[in-house]
Amino acid sequence: MGNVTSSMASKLAFFPPDPPTYGVYMEKDGLLALTGVIPDKNMNVHLLDTKGGNKIAATFWKHPYARLTLLYSHGNAADLGQMHDLFNELRAYLRVNIMSYDYSGYGASSGKPSELNTYYDIEAVCNCLKKEYGVKQEELILYGQSVGSGPTLHLVPHLQKLRGVVLHSPILSGVRVLYPVKTTFWFDIFKNIDKIQRVNCPVFVIHGTNDDTVNWSHGKRLWELSKEKYDPLWIKGGGHCDLETFPEYIENLRKFINNMEKISITQPDKQLTYSPSFTDFKSNKSLRFK
Repeated sequence: MGNVTSSMASKLAFFPPDPPTYGVYMEKDGLLALTGVIPDKNMNVHLLDTKGGNKIAATFWKHPYARLTLLYSHGNAADLGQMHDLFNELRAYLRVNIMSYDYSGYGASSGKPSELNTYYDIEAVCNCLKKEYGVKQEELILYGQSVGSGPTLHLVPHLQKLRGVVLHSPILSGVRVLYPVKTTFWFDIFKNIDKIQRVNCPVFVIHGTNDDTVNWSHGKRLWELSKEKYDPLWIKGGGHCDLETFPEYIENLRKFINNMEKISITQPDKQLTYSPSFTDFKSNKSLRFK
């Protein structure tokens, strides 16, 4: 089964928009900007170097009254150009800063998409938040959509004072999207089912009951395994790519943000850094998720 599944994983690779929906260029003042995107004086563009030797595109959306910052890892079939309108709306409604990025091989990011590269990508973005914007762990919420739940749950255990986590249509693991297996195999990818139990902050899970790409049972099981369960949002009739269109999505997400703002962090101070271990990483193969 391992060889067959690994072969399928290779064929069902990451699926970045082709061609990319935007580009990165330098303006006369030396600042970076995105082509095809309406200029926003409160959005900064970065090209970040990763441990994998790639240079990835990232955007930081500033809100003047933000108390928290979302580090948003998007789904598998989108890039930053397509996410522009959503980030603009989330910033306004939630009153948060938003940092997002394109995985290696997506949009204006160099390299090829792989599981390991997504880990390097989110680490580079996290370092940027600390060094460029002074964001502290207790001011940070990680948001992972679909396959973005993989890099999100990779990073979480290394941030001991993280404020919270949002898992939007998340996956239990790559193989479990294809087969309802009970065991985690060495060749599996994005082993979220094993990593969720190492998360020591509130976990808010959002999933549609009619999701035919990643079954609702994935989100439900991750919520059940969470140590600090926040009331989940099961959107009746919601699919995999349309949850933002339901009014209860923004209503409940805003409620979660408001509640996270009230949390008092009492754990000892730790820097926004990490020393990730890839000892359990056996494969760079990736599946196609939206």
